[in-house]
Amino acid sequence: MVEACLEQVSRREATVMAFEHLDAEGARRAANALDSRGGAKTLPIAGAPFGIKDIIDTADMPTGYGSPIHAGHRPSADAACVALSRKAGGIALGKTVTTEFANLHPGKTRNPHDPRRTPGGSSSGSAAAVAAMMLPLALGTQTTSSTIRPASFCGVVGFVPSYGSISVSGVRAAAGSLDRLGLFARTVDDVALYADVLRGIPPEPSPSTQGFAPRIGFCADFLADRMESGTADALSRLARTLGTAGAAVADIAVPPAFSRLTDEHRWISSFEFVRNFTYEIENHWDRISTTLREGRISHGLACSYEQYLAARRLAGDAQRQIDVLFGPHDVLLAASAAGEAPEGTATGDFAFCAVWTVLGLPAVSLPLLSGPAGLPIGAQLLARPGEDARLLAAASWVMAHGG
Repeated sequence: MVEACLEQVSRREATVMAFEHLDAEGARRAANALDSRGGAKTLPIAGAPFGIKDIIDTADMPTGYGSPIHAGHRPSADAACVALSRKAGGIALGKTVTTEFANLHPGKTRNPHDPRRTPGGSSSGSAAAVAAMMLPLALGTQTTSSTIRPASFCGVVGFVPSYGSISVSGVRAAAGSLDRLGLFARTVDDVALYADVLRGIPPEPSPSTQGFAPRIGFCADFLADRMESGTADALSRLARTLGTAGAAVADIAVPPAFSRLTDEHRWISSFEFVRNFTYEIENHWDRISTTLREGRISHGLACSYEQYLAARRLAGDAQRQIDVLFGPHDVLLAASAAGEAPEGTATGDFAFCAVWTVLGLPAVSLPLLSGPAGLPIGAQLLARPGEDARLLAAASWVMAHGG
């Protein structure tokens, strides 16, 4: 498996540029060691190469956080998610490209379907490597839309678990109130398996869709003014297809109190970000991109403590109304992104995930839609906090019936 992935890397990496650091020899040594002790018979992801977003610590590879400030930095230990992946038989193939400090300033990665277009961000390299068949699994993160959006643009399955349900120990913090790990794979079953590995629990069998049809609340009008027309049409067609296949699909309106969380997300994330990066701001200001200085850092420095607390209170109020938002539905259906990956390096509109991120909802992007250029667009499913298993069962059903 390692050699097959490395062969694909040799074919695609020069164009896609998904890796910040490739450790081919380290991966071969780990694979040989696994083979020699017969680990493939017992371990849940034995021999599966995986990529690691370069804001996640690794003891045997540099972790630069997407910034020249920390180029060549060598952590002393693996992050929890990396250690758990290795314990389960995964083979670390390398560090994947992140935007600067998992924010907006892009890295070198290009979209595998069209190198003139962005792969999205901030988990750009992880999504692109899985889409380009260089890896079956990859780790990312999400503080706003950093897993769901690149999964949408690159046409893979992207999963963000319920807030706090998978450890982020050893992951460079952006905003602790929002930060979560993200997973990339090409199937829902692989995501479900990998999520159990990262929780450190025995993997459960893939959820059966036999005799199961989800109750879906379709957020048809949510952010319609920011959505490309082709996306809205494709999402509506998907909702009709799922209804015909047996799902109970009903349009729902996202109340204004939830829609306003996009602004609260900005204040919470920016206020916490500038505190977490005080060292870099105070000592390496000139080595921080203009994008970051004039964006997230500027917002964070302008946000008073009172405004931050008010944003946290409004977020808490909304979190207590999640059951009202969902009503009788198992999952919500919404767009993962505004449309196809745009040309250039800008990572895309963040708004399609910001509200759900503030609420801490588990989310999955499914590669079921396409735009006018034939490029992928994700359909986003969301569930109540703690209902990750129900979300993935619904995702399996939607993948089986929505194609």
